[in-house]
Amino acid sequence: MQILGLGTQVMECARVRQLIEEHADAFMRQVYTDREVLFCNCKKAVTEQFTAVWAAKEAVFRALGTTWKRGTNWTDVEIVHDHGGPPHVLVSGPTRELMLARGVSHILLTMAHTRAFATATALALDTPVPRAGEDTALDD
Repeated sequence: MQILGLGTQVMECARVRQLIEEHADAFMRQVYTDREVLFCNCKKAVTEQFTAVWAAKEAVFRALGTTWKRGTNWTDVEIVHDHGGPPHVLVSGPTRELMLARGVSHILLTMAHTRAFATATALALDTPVPRAGEDTALDD
């Protein structure tokens, strides 16, 4: 297993709250998938969750060695939360093409937030990491 990229992002929750208030649906559709919106809206700290998810998307782009740019979409990177498990990343569209071109097959992600800030760190790997309960032996 080789680390191909590392990305991190810290974002201010007040900034995201302001964007949501000023641009509402247009902002939400541009940045978040339906599944992300549903997840964040079900939490107590809604703004903080939205901020953490956006920070995670930024961290993924950085781990891929790029930033968001024309031709890629924020919704190409989806942050998925399974019950009881850590968040994981689904990548589609032009961003997936970029990911594969760079030899990345898996992205590890961690996220955290306070009332004021949210942060995320993404690690781009060339080999998937087995999930809990999966065989961890590597072929030689």
